[in-house]
Amino acid sequence: MSLDEVLLRVDRLAAGRQRDVRIPADRLDSPALHRDWLVVRVLLGVAIMLGVSAVGIAFWLTLQGVPEPVLVWFRSVVVLGLTGGLGYFSFRAEQGWLWAYSRMRLFSFVFPAVTLVIAAVPGLYPFWMTVEQVAFAAIMLTVGAILSTRRMRTAYRRD
Repeated sequence: MSLDEVLLRVDRLAAGRQRDVRIPADRLDSPALHRDWLVVRVLLGVAIMLGVSAVGIAFWLTLQGVPEPVLVWFRSVVVLGLTGGLGYFSFRAEQGWLWAYSRMRLFSFVFPAVTLVIAAVPGLYPFWMTVEQVAFAAIMLTVGAILSTRRMRTAYRRD
């Protein structure tokens, strides 16, 4: 089984009705569009590093005798997994899959909204995690802004 066949099987889980809708390759050839995707990939890489750092900080603090609440561990691992999922969506959207672009655009606004609401609850998380949440939200909102530019919306319009 080829890699493309494996990815198409994974897509069936994530894509829904739009699973087979692909953007024509000529719309994706713009150097500016490639630059936008490069910035999105870099930002997602930073978000993943931020997530790994959160898990690392919680682990380090636990080793130092300051155990973090289960909620800190849960949030760190879940957000790291969700960010990895966004990386997959980015990879597939850059290949022209409309479903991946639309999910990236949606989640890049939903995740930071939820994150900021949760970060606003006093005393729910330690200060370092609240700062991490705000930084994560800022990164995701930047990704959302890039995905919502006229250039991106024009390239990924549904015919």
